[in-house]
Amino acid sequence: MYPIDLLSPSHLFTNVLSVLNSVQLLSRKEAPGAQPTPADFEVNLQSNTGFLPEKPIPRLPEAYSPWEDALTRAQQVLVLGENLTEQDTESRADGELWRSQMRGLPVISINDLKTDKQLLRRAHKVLAFLVHFYVHSIPPDQTAGSVLIPRSLATPLLQVSDVLRMAPVLTFADTVLWNWDLINPELPVTIENMRFGVELFSGTEDERNFWFGNAKVELLGVEMLHLFNEYHSLPNVSDFASVCKINRLLTRLVAIVDRVEETLTSMRDLVDPSTFYWQVRPWFNGNASGPSSPTWVFEDGPDASTLDLSGPSAGQSSVMHALDIFLDIDFKLQQRRYPAPSESNKRSDLGFMERMRRYMPGAHRDYLSHLANTTRPLRELAKSTPAVKESYNAAVSAVRKFRDSHIRIACLYVVSMARSTAIPVGCPVFAMMQRMERQQKQTGRSTGTGGNELSLLLKSNRDATSRAAVKV
Repeated sequence: MYPIDLLSPSHLFTNVLSVLNSVQLLSRKEAPGAQPTPADFEVNLQSNTGFLPEKPIPRLPEAYSPWEDALTRAQQVLVLGENLTEQDTESRADGELWRSQMRGLPVISINDLKTDKQLLRRAHKVLAFLVHFYVHSIPPDQTAGSVLIPRSLATPLLQVSDVLRMAPVLTFADTVLWNWDLINPELPVTIENMRFGVELFSGTEDERNFWFGNAKVELLGVEMLHLFNEYHSLPNVSDFASVCKINRLLTRLVAIVDRVEETLTSMRDLVDPSTFYWQVRPWFNGNASGPSSPTWVFEDGPDASTLDLSGPSAGQSSVMHALDIFLDIDFKLQQRRYPAPSESNKRSDLGFMERMRRYMPGAHRDYLSHLANTTRPLRELAKSTPAVKESYNAAVSAVRKFRDSHIRIACLYVVSMARSTAIPVGCPVFAMMQRMERQQKQTGRSTGTGGNELSLLLKSNRDATSRAAVKV
């Protein structure tokens, strides 16, 4: 049970009158007729997995064994090409043999996958991992400004991506939403019975814990999705009982966001910044991710400049986009809000969040569009209904707190490490010095895995969140 409206006694009478006045002022905003359900957008509320599938499949059919076997072998023998020196003859030979085998594979038809979304998801994940293994296992002295991705990988990845309506590159969905299995298949799907990081680049526990932390946020977010559904299922949002219900929903939302923020900060105890930055993060990079990074060329495919190829980013999390849409956070600075955006806010990548949606599965993107096109936007309700303002602003404040923590985590794991000259443990010293020298020659600032100027973007998103608060 929740106390009525969770309002303090001193404000209860005033807010009751405010609700009654609002009923007279507002047009009756009734729930529309038959509407799509979250399940229509592959959002699994009944299984409480949200944007995660109810259960991923462990392997593609036999006809696609060449892909599966290649991924298994890649995780056994491949290392970052940036870490290889001329003396690492065995690792260089293993990498070149694996890549030559990829070039020699036939182009396998995806026709037998098209009728099963689970098979398509698995195919996208396997192929995207293979492409990133292929590109990033090549030593820098063997690239001449571009990397040719063989048609045996490029063609099916482009085709699968077209069916799923998502980017032909490694994404958040591949690494988090679809990168798990059940510890005990006989038991229900719970976070305690889920093993994340089934596929890894570095083979480190730090990488596995990184994926686990992101997945935990997604699963906490399922409670948000239930809450959004409850709000949009209300018969109307203007009578006294409905306003009380909305306040209770927003109080629950604050508690969920607080738990998400705690999960984010707890990753500091599970993921070593040096290991993440030097051994894990480079595998995520997409096409032309830096001044010295090679351009990708898809054999028999379109020009890479016409494709979305940034690589995975937490900015591709559909559940966090849903939260921002529910609260009406204006990242593009299109609405007149207080305080006015700073000059640094205006210089940030204002289209980043919208661009990241193109990396999501198309069905999830459709869900976000459905959520955004609501006839009862929550922020407008809070502006016109005094009794809702306090609860709404508390939810905005909780998201701002989360984004403050995100900035601190990003500084620890990316910005500070980019400025560091410390040699990471476990990496060949000579190779690491070469990498640092290459980075020092680059211009520009630290970027996120989505290809943005990180600090500027995160601060701009935090400030955009603050501006969503309504005047009390």
